[in-house]
Amino acid sequence: MHGSLEVRCRAAVLVIAFAVLACRTGAQSDAPQMAVQLVQPAGPDQPVAPVTVTLQDAIARARKIDTQYLSSIGDAKNAQEDRLQTRNTMLPSASATSQYLGTEGNGKIPGGRFVTNDGVHVYRAWGVFRQDLSPDTYLGTSYHRAKAAEALAQEKAEIAQRGLTVTVTKNYYGLTAAQRKYTAAQQALDQAKHFLEITQESERGGQTAHSDVVKAQIQAEQQQQTFDEAGLAMEDARLSLAVLLFPTLNENFSVVDDLGTAVSLPGFADIQGMAAKQNPFLRAAMETLQEADQDVAAAKGAFLPSFSVEMDYGIEANHFALRSVVSADPMKGPVPNLGYFVTAGVTVPVWDWGTLRSKLHQAETNREQAQVELSQSQREILANLYEAYNEASVAREAVESARRASELGSESLRLVNLRYQAGESTALEVVDAQNTATQTNIAFADTQVRYRVALASLQMFTGSF
Repeated sequence: MHGSLEVRCRAAVLVIAFAVLACRTGAQSDAPQMAVQLVQPAGPDQPVAPVTVTLQDAIARARKIDTQYLSSIGDAKNAQEDRLQTRNTMLPSASATSQYLGTEGNGKIPGGRFVTNDGVHVYRAWGVFRQDLSPDTYLGTSYHRAKAAEALAQEKAEIAQRGLTVTVTKNYYGLTAAQRKYTAAQQALDQAKHFLEITQESERGGQTAHSDVVKAQIQAEQQQQTFDEAGLAMEDARLSLAVLLFPTLNENFSVVDDLGTAVSLPGFADIQGMAAKQNPFLRAAMETLQEADQDVAAAKGAFLPSFSVEMDYGIEANHFALRSVVSADPMKGPVPNLGYFVTAGVTVPVWDWGTLRSKLHQAETNREQAQVELSQSQREILANLYEAYNEASVAREAVESARRASELGSESLRLVNLRYQAGESTALEVVDAQNTATQTNIAFADTQVRYRVALASLQMFTGSF
């Protein structure tokens, strides 16, 4: 008795719940549905045709305004200028100097009051040629380090460029997939509304129960919510891509849906070969080690002597002329003023309380650390290469599987609708077929995006293929 009473109570509750839901859905079906209005950036006053953007166009546009990428390009240009400046410091310098030395006379000594002069008026006009031969100069350590720094900056710029390509690809196809999902959600909403109309007509003809109408109404409400969410996701994806492409926020553009034209995935042997030649991560680690090597060479070179040579050519005379009388010895008459003198010197480090040796130890420690980091980078790069290739392989297979599932879902929905109209299937089967068709279409778009992003991520290590 107790069990029978419990069953009756549950049945009564279900009947009441269906009655309340029927009343609510009936009222909702009669009331007009308000479409969700999304707030969008204001466009230009005069309507213009939207700009059609391909993936390559999107990448080119992003390279013109992306701050991180442009910063890396600027660093590479500055590194090039640093190399040129370092090279120029190794070359001889030439300068010109002109002086006038006026000395107060004393009436007795022709040279005036100061022993450094040989007359009251002295004119100097020299061309100075100087060459400093420090260990850094004749070993070329600074220049080689500047070359390594330039190469490192270029590799970092390449990494930034490839990273930007991945980001743009992800956002570009994210918008493409969002548009597909929006279209699929709209189709699902239309199908749900059409199914609701069919059930209502069948109910009025006494062919179906009211529970089918309730189920169809619930499905229509859910599909309306899914449609609104798809519109929001599409708008968000468009804004995210617009930030990357345009210097001023502009949504007046359209993208080309070429998800079905992805390039094929090369074999892993080919991928390894391309990665060995075009991997900027590995080259950057090697250039970092090269910088450390040059620091050690510079620290060792500091123990070597430094040389300097300077030649001055011109005049230093009491008159600004090629020939004149020397005030200190006027009896000689006019003599030539034009001539030269050379100064050469050598500096040998003798004692510095161990500072140079300490700097050498620091440089050697930094080189050892760079070697360890290079070894770790090689392992990580190889592991990341395997991961990226495996991801691309799985994504490629997932595309084929999702395509077949999408085709089967659409066909299943068509057949179930025909069976329902013939009275051979239930409303629950129709709703389930609608949900399955929508889900398979969405999954197909997601797998295509996954494959394109996986290819772009793999090309971070290999370059374009």
